[in-house]
Amino acid sequence: MAESMLTDVAIRSTPRVEKARGFRLFWATVWARAYPRIVGATREMSWLFFETLLPLLSVAAYVFVYKAIGAPEDYIGFVVVGGAMTAFWLNVLWSMASQLYWDKDQGNLELYVLSPGPLTAILLGMAVGGLVMAGVRAVAILVVASLVFKVTYAVGSIPLLLLTFLLTMSALYGMGMMFASIFLASGREAWHLANLLQEPIYLVSGFYFPVKALGFWVATAASIIPLTVGLDAMRQLLFTSDPTLGFLSVEVELGILVVLTVVFISAAYFLLAKLEEIGRREGRLIERRR
Repeated sequence: MAESMLTDVAIRSTPRVEKARGFRLFWATVWARAYPRIVGATREMSWLFFETLLPLLSVAAYVFVYKAIGAPEDYIGFVVVGGAMTAFWLNVLWSMASQLYWDKDQGNLELYVLSPGPLTAILLGMAVGGLVMAGVRAVAILVVASLVFKVTYAVGSIPLLLLTFLLTMSALYGMGMMFASIFLASGREAWHLANLLQEPIYLVSGFYFPVKALGFWVATAASIIPLTVGLDAMRQLLFTSDPTLGFLSVEVELGILVVLTVVFISAAYFLLAKLEEIGRREGRLIERRR
């Protein structure tokens, strides 16, 4: 009798742990998935050399080509800014789009589907963590290359430049979240898709030259890629070169980025919800085992 009374008292005095729900659950999931990438980057510093200094070689190659043909000085700045933005594209392609496929091979994807946290929050956490690493690499490339090649910037509006960058990142990582479901559905072809998309995006997005050089219709088709219009708008805000080098006006390109952000994030939400539904209902993740 005494023992049961003591047990009842202990149960009543134990503070109840309230489960996270709604926005709290979403935010906790985002932070939990971003934490390993943010903290893990500080435990192995060798990536700074391989991910920062080595990409400078490709930037330097294009700079020397432009110097050899006597191109305007702003073209060197175009190359430096484009080289810095490659960090974000590679992060989206390899650390976002391919992530669910790799997690499936490692046995983690089933845990993601069964966990109370939504898949969108898990992928957003991956994006936040990857954005920190990609941001460090991009800033390092931008600073070092600008100092070495003496690039001069003429920023007309810092708030507008920051808005352009944030909209570009939102649309780009939304596309990465959408690709995560597509790559997972493609199965073993995910690796080939990632390799297939890497170099063509460098070309049609105009990483190392003004995208307008591709022609109006090709550049228009390439505008479905957020980096195409985002990079073009940032170059127009960073340099005082001939305005005709820009593909579209900055205002129009910002409008395109807003539309792309809404479309890609909505598509990612729908595809991830469908993926989660299949996993919970049928006990499989896209592919059927034979």
